[in-house]
Amino acid sequence: MTTHDKPLPSPPPPPPPPSPQIELVIDSTILKPDDHDGILIVIKGLVFPVLTRCHAGYFRITLSLCCQALLWKTLKDPPENAHAYRRMLGVFPSTAFLLLWSLSLLILASLSILYILRCALFSDMVKSEYLNHIGVNYLFAPSISWLLLLQSAPFFTPKTIYYLLLWWVFVVPIFVLDVKIYGQWFTKGKRILSTVANPASQLSVVGNFVGARAAAQMGWKESAMVMFALGMIHYLVVFVTLYQRMSENNCLPAMLRPVMFLFIAAPSMASLAWDSISGTFDFSSKMLFYLSLFLFLSLITRPNLFKKSMKKFNVVWWAYSYPLTVLALASTEYAQETKSSIAHLLMLLLSLLSVMVSIVLMVYTALNTNILLPPDDLYGPTVVTVGPITISSVSSNSCLGSSTS
Repeated sequence: MTTHDKPLPSPPPPPPPPSPQIELVIDSTILKPDDHDGILIVIKGLVFPVLTRCHAGYFRITLSLCCQALLWKTLKDPPENAHAYRRMLGVFPSTAFLLLWSLSLLILASLSILYILRCALFSDMVKSEYLNHIGVNYLFAPSISWLLLLQSAPFFTPKTIYYLLLWWVFVVPIFVLDVKIYGQWFTKGKRILSTVANPASQLSVVGNFVGARAAAQMGWKESAMVMFALGMIHYLVVFVTLYQRMSENNCLPAMLRPVMFLFIAAPSMASLAWDSISGTFDFSSKMLFYLSLFLFLSLITRPNLFKKSMKKFNVVWWAYSYPLTVLALASTEYAQETKSSIAHLLMLLLSLLSVMVSIVLMVYTALNTNILLPPDDLYGPTVVTVGPITISSVSSNSCLGSSTS
């Protein structure tokens, strides 16, 4: 074979196709130098949505738990020569009461911290709550919850300096809101009571009654009378306005109808406050208690009114528990004053109903934590931008906010 017969070299293989490229673009106008830490961004992404959804309406839970702790404290220490039914309720173990009180403290402290952060970081959303005719009433709920927890505290009595200082801390916000809201009711155009009244408006007067009861237990009868008078006068005005349906916003959507149980809470708390001021469950306290019973019977005999609100779990269900517990508390004082078997049987039934409702609500809440904070906010559309994170909250109900109100 000659040199000319040698085979030609094979051509080199073609180069492999280029692999797809991913381009990452960082907008330096959005990210700040301090926000490059990914962990910080993740924390903001997890915490901020919780803060935007945790409005004051969630303090319904602490209202119920703290009032339930006060009921358990009352029942676990029956007076001398108590009726057999009262001694029967005295079987509540002290350990159970301490656990309930501790749980109430933990939840209330957690919600309070979250709401303080909400006020600091998302003041526009808090302003939306204040401007909402339902949401503004739940601004009283944190102080009411703390006052109820203070009255049920197992560690110190009303005569101590700690009780006094804490009373001032929790009462001052109530008084400030009183001056602002009550003043608007009769002086400010579109915010007058006849245009903004709704069943949740009774929370504002409940705060005065709770503060009056705590003051009376300290021996501050004059301060108690001031708060009681302020609450009672405005309660009568609110009740007449709602009873005559003078307000355009009196009607509630189906999901919010449990709020109507606040009709029971206000007169029940007023009867307890006057009992502490006068030192006895006299005719005035009894009249308020009878009104509470009548309103309670009026509501429970109309189950279809609440049928739609019970189809799916919602935090608004907690609106049932607090009024029932206050009514049970009033029934204990009424039974102690009258000493009749019928009154004690009524106390037994109301107390057991209150405890049962609270336990059921705790179980349902524990089983539905995934829907406890829905993405729609209560008080209308709000868009907040913090660093590279934009949080949007849009209400599904233009009139009263979401069904979690």
